[in-house]
Amino acid sequence: MKESTRIFRFALIGTLNALITALAVWVMMDVIDANYLLSNVVAYLLAQTHNFLWSKFWIFPLTEKVDTSSGYVSHTKSSTWRQVLLFTFAFVLAYTAQFLFLLLLVEVLSCNEYLAQFLGLFVYGGINFLMNKKVTFK
Repeated sequence: MKESTRIFRFALIGTLNALITALAVWVMMDVIDANYLLSNVVAYLLAQTHNFLWSKFWIFPLTEKVDTSSGYVSHTKSSTWRQVLLFTFAFVLAYTAQFLFLLLLVEVLSCNEYLAQFLGLFVYGGINFLMNKKVTFK
């Protein structure tokens, strides 16, 4: 798969994840009147489940290797449990960076909570893509 295709797919699923996250944050903060931090945690956990399935099967699908001498195509795929573990590690790393960024914006810089949630999506997305590309689905 061309890298431009992979990035497009990641951006598309990332957009869906952002919508899931935004909807969950809105429901929790405005409808349920939950704290912005709890809303953030729940929203990212929901989006994370959605993200793993699309990442495994569509963004970073199994890899083909062609034996040039025989022309035989073999498929390599890491075990699902290994990928779940690495995906979770990538999520924890990206989410921690995003969460600290959120706290910095809201608590230190007095940024609007909704704007801070939105800006945090970009921190999360960049780190998550790189980790999953280089580690989880390598």
